[in-house]
Amino acid sequence: MDPEQIPLRDLHLPEAVSWWPLAPGWWVLLALATAGLGYLLYKHYRQWQSNAPRRLALKTFSQVRSDYENGADPVALGVALSELLRRSMLAYAPRDEVAGLTGDRWLAWLDQGLDDQPFTEGAGRNLPSLPYQRPEKIALELDIAGLLDAVHKRLKTPLTRSMS
Repeated sequence: MDPEQIPLRDLHLPEAVSWWPLAPGWWVLLALATAGLGYLLYKHYRQWQSNAPRRLALKTFSQVRSDYENGADPVALGVALSELLRRSMLAYAPRDEVAGLTGDRWLAWLDQGLDDQPFTEGAGRNLPSLPYQRPEKIALELDIAGLLDAVHKRLKTPLTRSMS
């Protein structure tokens, strides 16, 4: 028989393997990836939510600093900074741990978790007495810029859980 007369069709390849529907292993992997992403988003949201008092405190601090730089009374600055620090720290620490602290104990508590000691050894030492000073004495004797930096550092730095 003549090979050209044999009724053969051309060679054809099978269709490519379709990616859909997915195999069960891919569904499991997709579910794990989705769960992991959901968990990471949840953790990020919780962290963002727990930092809300810090963000509010820093926003309030910038307003207090701006008011002082625009000519506010230094005594009013001292009152505003003291109130801001007390309220901010009450948002992070138990009320019975923070609310009753005054004087040197309050300053030492504010220094916990900071690298240097801006409240017990630095410009922040004047924070408790600042609201009771005469304005003309404050401008000459106290380091207001250092106090503002100390308060900003305390508000910006997260508290550690080992405080007591």
